[in-house]
Order: sequence, then C-alpha cells, then structure tokens
Amino acid sequence: MYPKRLLPLYFLIFILLLSCRDKDPDEKPHKPTPYTLEIPRFFPTLLNIPADNPLTVEGIELGRYLFYDGRLSGRTHHDSLMSCGSCHVQSRNFEPGIDHPVFEGGITFGLSGVRTPHVTLPLINLVWNQNGYLWNGMIHASNPDETRRRLEDLVWMGVVAPHEMSGDTNRSKAQIQQTPGYPDLFLKTFGSKVVTMENISKAIAQFVRTLISANSKFDRYMRGDEQLTQQELNGFILFTTEEGADCFHCHGSSGNPLFTTNLFYNNGKDTEFTDTRDRSAISGEETDRGAYKATTLRNITVGGPYMHDGRFQTLDEVIDFYSHHVKMSLYVNPLMHHVAESGVQLTPVEKSELKAFLMTLRDDEFLNNPKFGPPAVFPDGKVYSEVSGRFADIR
Repeated sequence: MYPKRLLPLYFLIFILLLSCRDKDPDEKPHKPTPYTLEIPRFFPTLLNIPADNPLTVEGIELGRYLFYDGRLSGRTHHDSLMSCGSCHVQSRNFEPGIDHPVFEGGITFGLSGVRTPHVTLPLINLVWNQNGYLWNGMIHASNPDETRRRLEDLVWMGVVAPHEMSGDTNRSKAQIQQTPGYPDLFLKTFGSKVVTMENISKAIAQFVRTLISANSKFDRYMRGDEQLTQQELNGFILFTTEEGADCFHCHGSSGNPLFTTNLFYNNGKDTEFTDTRDRSAISGEETDRGAYKATTLRNITVGGPYMHDGRFQTLDEVIDFYSHHVKMSLYVNPLMHHVAESGVQLTPVEKSELKAFLMTLRDDEFLNNPKFGPPAVFPDGKVYSEVSGRFADIR
C-alpha cells in the first residue's frame, strides 16, 4: 500500500501524465483566422451570423471549394456530379439564368429528374436576411423543427432533396473525406480532419454570407460618386411613389439598400391557389394563401425567370404584369394598392423609365468578382470545368 500522505502527490503525477499524452491529431486545438465582414455604406449593421459559426478566412475558403465541388452530391461519374454552383451561377446573380446550358429557361430539376417546386432564388446579401429562407420562409429561427432553422440547414437539404442532388449525406461525407486535401482544410477550419455534414454546411454557409452586392450604379449614385440619367431618375421616382409604379412597399425604399423587405406577399398573380408550398403552409394563416417572398431586385436584369413559378421570362413581362394584369382575390396583399384597376397602368414611356432604373441595380463587380467564382483548382489538384456533361464537373 502507498503511504496515505503520498496519495495527493501520486494523484497529481497521474493527472500530469494524462495531460502530457500525445493528443489525437484529429482533435488539435484550432485557431482559425477571424474574418471581418466589411459592411457597405448605408447597409444595415444587424447581421445574421450564428454564434456557433463565425466567419473565418479558413471557413470561407473551404466553403468556396465545397460550393463548387460536384462530389458534394456523393457521386463519382462526371455526368452525375452536381454542386451548389450547378444552379447558382455567379454571372446570373447566383441563379441559373434563362440561358443555362442544362436548365432550359432557368427551370431546374434534380439528379432524380424531379423538377424543383419553385425557381431558384439568388444567393446574395443573405447575411442581412432575418425573416427566413426559401420562397415561403420555411427555414427560419423559430421553426419547431430545429433542423430547419439556419442558412446552414439548406446545405444538407440540398444534398438529400430529390429535386436537387437527390443524394445521401453519408455518401457525400465519404466522398469529401477521401478527397486529398480536404481533411487538412477541415482540420484548419474546425479542428478535426473528420468530415461531418454539420461542418460541410457551416463552411458553405460562411462562403454564402460573404456574397455581398453593393456597388451598382445606384449605389455609386447614393454615395455621390456617379449621376443617374434623367430617364433613370424618373424611374427611381416611379419606383418610390404610390402614384407611380408603387414598388417600394415590398422591395424597399431608397433607404433600404437590400431592395427587399424579405417578407411575403400575395402580389395578385392568381385567383386560385393550389400550391401547397406557399407562405400559408408555413405560417398556418389563411391570409397567406398565394404569398411568396419578395425577392431582391439587385441584379434583376441578369436573373430570371421571374416569380416563384418562373412564369415570366423577361423583365418587360414583369413590368407589364404589374401595370395591367394584377388580379383581385380574397388573399391579395393590402399593399397592392392598384389591384382594383388591374395594376398601376404605366405608360410605355414610364415602363421604359422604370426598367432603366432597375438596370442601375446591376453590380458588375459582384457578378465578376473572382473571390465568388469557382476555384481554378480543387484541394486535390483537380481542375474545375464550368459544365461537363449535365452538371458542374471537375477534371
């Protein structure tokens, strides 16, 4: 037996020996580099960044790789790879665009062949969205289902949804885990080489939160760096007045640089409502029948198709709809002040002016920023190819 007076000493030695053991290399303390998000002038200061997933230089880099890596779909054949970038194309405002080489007219479908229920939403300025994601706001902080509350949750949903990657998260994790270079990036970012779906989702969400558009011609006008033409100014006035085009209630006034309230409206497109994925499916409110998110108007001229179901191919069609074809129903939003007249009744000249203003919201710096585009080479040395076969590919 050990002398009782020496027991505290033995215990201390035992603790010290435990602390000196070689640590598991997959559980090293990590100190990723904090990334400071620069908030553009006039933009809100309240950001939607969860405390358990702060922006880091390493996380954003990893997220960019994963966003464009077709192996995230869990597949190996080049004609079956699908990435986030397959549908969210930078030059098209992170939408497919009506000229997409695979998705005709911008209408997407998954690897299963199932069509996406609603058209793809742009992934821009989401770091300021406090009111839920998707057309109906299904992903929101107060959702009783804790797996559907964050921007991060959209990643795993995209992997398993039949109308998207139609995959399996275990297969996706295995694909990324066995790709040389990725485990080291996960170690630098999250402190472990073990690839998890949670950390995949966190990394991609970090990258998406950096996708900020804030340098359009209109932004430069607001900063006093550039002047609008008279036609564009006339369109701006139409945009911000109830007597004009009356756009600002849903898409924000000049004091809202996001050009969306991120809220949900029935804008008078229909008189019958059969879609089971509208806002009422989430809120449970009958008054939300036929209501969908008011999307941002930034870079609206390069997006499309328009509306939740992609019924309009061109911006001219959208302007014409709000001018002459708005429909009255029990559920049309009260902010549609001109519904009794079937629309705001813009003249041809006014339509041209409004369109000219909307064109000032195009941000070419954002649409061409190499930091937001696909990496030339992936962590394992594979080269990115925009489209090979059906979907985004690596070679």
